[in-house]
Amino acid sequence: MRGRAGGGGLDEGGLLILKMGSTLPSLRSRKGDFEDWIIEGLGLARGKVRVVDVPGGEPLPSLDGHFGIVITGSHAMVTERKDWSERAADWLRHAVREEKPMLGICYGHQLLAHALGGEVGDNPKGREFGTVEVALDEAARDDKFMGNLPSRIRVHVGHTQSVLRLPPGAVRLASNPWDVNQAVRFGAHTWGVQFHPEFDSEIVREYIEYYSDVLSAEGQDSDRLVDCTTEDSSGRLVLRRFAELVRAGA
Repeated sequence: MRGRAGGGGLDEGGLLILKMGSTLPSLRSRKGDFEDWIIEGLGLARGKVRVVDVPGGEPLPSLDGHFGIVITGSHAMVTERKDWSERAADWLRHAVREEKPMLGICYGHQLLAHALGGEVGDNPKGREFGTVEVALDEAARDDKFMGNLPSRIRVHVGHTQSVLRLPPGAVRLASNPWDVNQAVRFGAHTWGVQFHPEFDSEIVREYIEYYSDVLSAEGQDSDRLVDCTTEDSSGRLVLRRFAELVRAGA
């Protein structure tokens, strides 16, 4: 049976999530996986969303019947050029032309940049983990995705690589001292965010503790990062705004 999302505008399966990896096993057993947190943050019922496990070998689908796309994070690296990742990059190049609302998160953000001709690599400042402040650029004021947000937002982060060079035509929307490309508009209806709007403070703290030895080796204080991790995040606002764009397109 076909249904409608709360508020109208989304048929069942109307949102497509490209699952690019899974979270830590300890988190997955307690709290679910990336796609579960994204769906909850978007405020959608699971029946309104189709999830495709790209590394798991599920084929990339036709865009017919999908009103929006989200590309998740991953523990893989874009620079590894894994076969499944490169196939997804080719698919995304075509998907951008369809002008359906699309949001890349962390790995998804980087994969969009790579697919469209930008450069992705290890952040020269090292890993960025915790809760951080991000400043919106002037270009974000009139952006239909980020334009309704405060000029400074607090977000959760957890990444090793970054977008080092934007592809042609892309517009930077938000940055911070650690990563100049925290949010980017890649096309009229395509965005990427380096931060994790789907994370909560519990998830961030577990990631910091998991990578504590690596962070210490980089000269970072994992205890301080844990202490500075707060629930005061604008991630839910970001995801709900994207959901509004998908409903409007539907």
